[in-house]
Amino acid sequence: MFEAAHVTEMNIRDAYRIAPNKYPDKRGWFFEAFRAEVLTDIVGYPFVVGQANYSLSRRNTVRGIHSTSLPPGQAKLVTCVRGAVLDVAVDLRVGSPTFGMYDVTPQDEESGMAVYLADGIGHAFLTLTDDACMNYLCSEAYVPGTMIEVNPLDPDIGIPWNLAEPPVMSEKDATAPTLSEAQALGMLPSYEDCLAHYAALAKRPAGL
Repeated sequence: MFEAAHVTEMNIRDAYRIAPNKYPDKRGWFFEAFRAEVLTDIVGYPFVVGQANYSLSRRNTVRGIHSTSLPPGQAKLVTCVRGAVLDVAVDLRVGSPTFGMYDVTPQDEESGMAVYLADGIGHAFLTLTDDACMNYLCSEAYVPGTMIEVNPLDPDIGIPWNLAEPPVMSEKDATAPTLSEAQALGMLPSYEDCLAHYAALAKRPAGL
């Protein structure tokens, strides 16, 4: 009987680490990445996958901080399936008790560690190996014009990237506003709107 993955809350509200139980044998190993009913019981609503994405990045690449506006929102279950990364969650919900805080999760292909990020939680990572591949299971399909970008090098957030050299970044990420600038521009979701969104998801019929 396979045990479900172990889910623990991060320092940020509504963000979770998912650590699988691995079962090795002579063929290799097997683990459950997540079990829907376990995650539903913990977060309070069903996580329905609306889109799956992959990214491949060279060493010393920083992607993020990315989130999605409400509506439509886009909760994420993110796993490193090849290589290794330093994965970071940042609370972008204005008014949240943990607004502006971050939490760091090392991820690699051997551990199978994953993170679940509710709507309003920003996501970023630094690749520690070449050809690092990330899998994203998203609750909604991407809608153009709804992406939120915050600069991952914002000193006021203070993510400890420990960079030995300038990172490889997209122009959009490198020129993204700081957290305070994004807040002043009205780009960020409110904590109250996110809580209302979670409550609506809890009432949604199963499978929708």
